[in-house]
Amino acid sequence: MKGFTRTELRFSLCGLNCALCSMHLGGYCPGCGGGAGNQSCAIARCSLEHGGVAFCWECPEYPCARYDGFDDADSFIPHRGRARDVEAFRALGADAYFAQLSEKREILGLLLAEYNDGRRKTLFTSAACLLPLEDLRAAAAELSAMPDAPVKEKALAAARLLQNSADRRGVSLKLKKGQVHRPS
Repeated sequence: MKGFTRTELRFSLCGLNCALCSMHLGGYCPGCGGGAGNQSCAIARCSLEHGGVAFCWECPEYPCARYDGFDDADSFIPHRGRARDVEAFRALGADAYFAQLSEKREILGLLLAEYNDGRRKTLFTSAACLLPLEDLRAAAAELSAMPDAPVKEKALAAARLLQNSADRRGVSLKLKKGQVHRPS
């Protein structure tokens, strides 16, 4: 969008963890305000209209009607954790939140490089977004302690560990299909 730029591309204007998004990881999306390939976004336009806030929650009108139904469906990244992540960012501060996000991204990178049989990208990215860091650390530690095996067996083991963690917490790792809310 013309006139809209951001320096922080790991965490979106609206509160999605771009650093954990499969589209961002694959180089298909630069993140909001990230340059070429960035799609027109009503929230970015709104940010410009409100003085160029770096994150929506810095706006005195947040949360506004643009967020009605915003988290009801997922895009390439689960929206369900967005409000929780915004609150964590606000409570921890940017440096601590980004340190945790970087660690999650590192674990996700390991999962994708070592444990992906070509069918687990969505599961792994959803787990990185929705599970707490301690669960991801525990899964990574358990996986690294396992003997070497073919990638298909490693993928099944990783999927099982992450799914068990999600089940214990009552978290669904499946993306919610449906119409993704597009703010007007």
